[in-house]
Amino acid sequence: MARPRVYKTEAVVLKRTNLGEADSIITLYTPNLGKIRAVAKGVRRPKSKLGGHLDLITRSAHLLAQGQNLDIITQSQSIESFLPLKSDLVRIGCAMYIAELLDQFTAEHVENYPVYRLLSDDLLWLCEARDPDLVLRHFEIQLLSHLGYQPELYHCLECRAPIAPQRNMFSPSSGGILCPNCAGVEPAARPISVDALKVMRFLLSNDHTSAKRLRMKSGLSHEVEQLIRLYIRYLLEREIKSLEFLDHIR
Repeated sequence: MARPRVYKTEAVVLKRTNLGEADSIITLYTPNLGKIRAVAKGVRRPKSKLGGHLDLITRSAHLLAQGQNLDIITQSQSIESFLPLKSDLVRIGCAMYIAELLDQFTAEHVENYPVYRLLSDDLLWLCEARDPDLVLRHFEIQLLSHLGYQPELYHCLECRAPIAPQRNMFSPSSGGILCPNCAGVEPAARPISVDALKVMRFLLSNDHTSAKRLRMKSGLSHEVEQLIRLYIRYLLEREIKSLEFLDHIR
């Protein structure tokens, strides 16, 4: 069915790219259209009516019209500005990472409502989270699951035996756990502690409401972060640029 010439959608702004003297290309993640890019004409002018409604990490309602190449945003109204993120360097760094990660992992016009819900819920959680890193770990592993990259955390990738509570190995290139007997098949595999495996399983199987209760010591948090980061780097074959900024402000 053809798209209507004018249509409405809510969306979270993931990215803004300058176009000409006053326009911008806005990358939006929507509940029913997936990721879309659209032009906001004159948005960079001081008196633009679109203005703050299209700021990065803002959830807004939009009216769009079909364009020849990219559709055009004609109206926008903010729904949720996530203001606590924008007054805290660490939190906005985390939000920028979430936005870039989602942008890198998704193609345009692929509907995925669970991903939109995850994005909205975890950004709200990030506004008040005691541990912003925990929000990132939850978003990362849930996003991987929703997009078909869920790591295997319960059975050995090689022999398929159930994983026992011992020092196993995590293989980014294979996408999950290798038992000690099979660890030699993947020289680049990294050790994973029993507690780190438990945390990854918990984050994979629980929504943000349950994940909020999790508490991790700094060493365990760092281990989980590094393992997931290695897996994401392998999948994308590149670094996430906002990680450099996030690591710096920490």
